Amino acid sequence: MDTDGAVTFETVTRRFNGTVAVSDMSLHVEAGTIVGIIGPSGAGKTTAVRLMTGGLEPSSGRVRVLGEDPRSFRRRTRERIGYMPQQFTLYPDLTAGENVDFVASLFGLLWLRRRRRVRDVLRLVDLWDVRGRRAGALSGGMQRRLELASALVHDPALLFLDEPTAGVDPLLRARIWEELHRIRDAGRTLVVTTQYVTEAEECDRVALVANGRLVAFAAPDDLRRTAVGGEVIEVRTNVPLDAARIAGLDGVREIRQTDPRTFLATVDDAGAATPELVDAVGREGADTVSVREYRPSFDEVFATLVARSAQPEDGTPVDPDAPARAA
Repeated sequence: MDTDGAVTFETVTRRFNGTVAVSDMSLHVEAGTIVGIIGPSGAGKTTAVRLMTGGLEPSSGRVRVLGEDPRSFRRRTRERIGYMPQQFTLYPDLTAGENVDFVASLFGLLWLRRRRRVRDVLRLVDLWDVRGRRAGALSGGMQRRLELASALVHDPALLFLDEPTAGVDPLLRARIWEELHRIRDAGRTLVVTTQYVTEAEECDRVALVANGRLVAFAAPDDLRRTAVGGEVIEVRTNVPLDAARIAGLDGVREIRQTDPRTFLATVDDAGAATPELVDAVGREGADTVSVREYRPSFDEVFATLVARSAQPEDGTPVDPDAPARAA
């Protein structure tokens, strides 16, 4: 793979008749990683992927994929790329097996390897038993899985997957992510869009997108730290305790009471702060029942970061419910 990365956006903007779908976006996808582009419907995720695959040209800025401009890929470069679009694009009159076999043949897979790969990917997406059924007769969820099988069949070095888990049940979604991790571990690069904010946990780095803008781009744990301002410890005591009385400890940024016997402490270093918090609780005449790391959900993280990015420079408050609805 390219040592300078698989995908690079440099201040990329894309407009449609005056409407900005992607605004001044910059990101760098390292080879051998899974990057999730996560955000609500209409956030600009599909537009970003179409820019990466050469389906669209940026209005301004620069896109490089595997070291080339996607609008002028060489044939050898295109053969290293797999793409699963958001809409069903296969042949409805061909069977599931025939569709995947046809795609494999386009990439020059010889008969024996093609037969094995078709079998493997159809089993992966749980379609092997319906391989003889016409694609047009499959349910919407099955069609999504068939698109995924077709994107995987030629074992590409770089995969673009637009909403690969949309419309599939949670058990199959977990199996799909297991396979995506296996592909990543084999040295492949994956760019995955999703509306499921919780799937951020499955990615090496996450691009949070809202209203066409890149809100944040970092590893999942780093996004949490950015959202909450550090690490968060949940402390539960045996009797009610006014947590405000232990505020001001070194390394403790914030104390927030959640109920009379529980509080959350935002700290610089959880390992160093935990014994200090336990001692402070004891000085107030209470015992610590439990101490654990508090990990906010990615719905919370996304809402917080979107709200923060929408904050005007003059500090005027924004509607706190707006990002929560968008998430």
